[in-house]
Amino acid sequence: MTNTHETTPVIPLPEAGARLATTVGAIATLASTFLAWTWTDEFPGDLTVTGYPGGLQVITLVGAALTLLFALAGHGVRGLGWLNPAGSNNALLLIALGTFGTTWYTVIAIAQELGGIANLEPGGFVAAAASLITLLAALGLPLHRDTDPASSSLKKALAAVFGIGGTKLARPKALPSWAQILVIAAAFAIGLFVASYGLQAESEQFVGFLILAAFGVATLSRSGLNARLKALTTEHRKVTVIAAFAAAAAFPFTQNTDEFTLLAVSILIFATVALGLNVVVGLAGLLDLGYVAFLGVGAYTAALVSGSTASTFGVHFPFWAAALTGAAASLIFGVLIGAPTLRLRGDYLAIVTLGFGEIFRITMGNLDGTSGPSVTNGPNGVPNIPDLKFFGYDFGAEHTIGGFTLGSYANYFWLMLLCTALVVTIFARAGNSRIGRAWVAIREDETAATAMGINGFRVKLIAFALGATLAGLAGTVQAHVQHTVVPEMYVFAGPVPPSSAFLLAAVILGGMGTITGPLLGATLLYVIPTKLQFLNDYQLLFFGLALILLMRFRPEGVVANKRQQLEYHESDLIDVPEPRQSDETGAGIAKAGA
Repeated sequence: MTNTHETTPVIPLPEAGARLATTVGAIATLASTFLAWTWTDEFPGDLTVTGYPGGLQVITLVGAALTLLFALAGHGVRGLGWLNPAGSNNALLLIALGTFGTTWYTVIAIAQELGGIANLEPGGFVAAAASLITLLAALGLPLHRDTDPASSSLKKALAAVFGIGGTKLARPKALPSWAQILVIAAAFAIGLFVASYGLQAESEQFVGFLILAAFGVATLSRSGLNARLKALTTEHRKVTVIAAFAAAAAFPFTQNTDEFTLLAVSILIFATVALGLNVVVGLAGLLDLGYVAFLGVGAYTAALVSGSTASTFGVHFPFWAAALTGAAASLIFGVLIGAPTLRLRGDYLAIVTLGFGEIFRITMGNLDGTSGPSVTNGPNGVPNIPDLKFFGYDFGAEHTIGGFTLGSYANYFWLMLLCTALVVTIFARAGNSRIGRAWVAIREDETAATAMGINGFRVKLIAFALGATLAGLAGTVQAHVQHTVVPEMYVFAGPVPPSSAFLLAAVILGGMGTITGPLLGATLLYVIPTKLQFLNDYQLLFFGLALILLMRFRPEGVVANKRQQLEYHESDLIDVPEPRQSDETGAGIAKAGA
């Protein structure tokens, strides 16, 4: 007689204990944020109040809450299964690790800045112990592991953190179209809130935010939520574009002052120029080390024709004419520089473009009426660039919209957002066009592309000219935002972006040949140095180490181009050989075949 009773899967006792300990530890970590962590408010964020989390306690609170939610999802609590569609414990481990990192960073920072662990209140010790217990318990859960025998344990760990290697997702329950659109809108709203919070965070608080954000992104990847959201955005592409633009445009309404709005404007300028460089480096494969000079050409041109009191031309173009003039000047310089040099390849082209960048900076410094003609006012630059006035709209004045009073930099933020959207559209259209495919062919193998009938010189010159034009367009806005233009702003490598070295790093770090990659890379490279100024002399040391590690274990960039991801991780795709069958099994198969 056949037993028709279904057996309920039994969770092994060690796994059940580890999951329970993870849940309890997350609850204890969350509760610790409502206790005082130190006795003095000298540490940023005021962590002395009991019952009201502040500063870095808020970040630990968020991390502990997310850890608890993922732990409860692992217990099978109804309504939380959507958090971890992949069904992997790696997501729980990653968010527990992020919470641990943020909490212990805070405890160590308190002890270091205030002079010892004696400055910790009981809440700080409870938080440190609870987050450690949560992490150790999460390590006791069975984790998804790679099947490649050639992979080292370190490689596996980093693969888990950066999301290398796929995870089989559970079949999602179909949602109605209106619910899918709401999910997309909610995702961008959360992204706007997180970005605003990160920009407003103080230096020490920003480090904790960065730790949790990095592990949070890895958690979303390993849980499968990123794949789910990507599927929704692909299906509703137009809605995604509208939601992304609306979320970005709403940023000034989340700010109380112009301080961080100005930072956002500078990020958009840097990101737009990096996206223009991505045409040259990412698509066409041309190593340009003097690209920041085209930004300077556009900025100087706009400064000289926009009515500055220091301009020697004595003209005042409207903004649209100044923008077109700056873009055209950069285009002309791109063609003049590219025509005689683009027949070179590799390191030789890089050296020539590096020389062009330095020649531009030195020339702008010498056109002062003494060392050369009086055009750019020499090292003093072109100051007193007036604010824009576009169809009667004064960009330098405050405006009230919907009861919100917005400063002048909010106006420039929206203007630069439109420029960024224009550059993104041009890049997307060009990259998917016939000329874009020719650029990729030149990048992969110029000799083979030429043999197939592609005019390599003409194709490279078009890429060089287009990249220069986009940089010049961004430069025209930069000149009006900063109200002055000086030669020292356009160097190969400087302490702050934009410089040619930072632009190239943004493209490579973000992901060459992609749209979101350079935008994300430029944002990280601009925000992180700005927020880590308290590290003083160690800032570039830690920053350089982070870049080295990322390029070692994620060489294709944060947002990977599929072609380059396959090239860089070709060895990871080697199938594991199946175990040899025993003679008995082989004999059985032969007998069955007979």
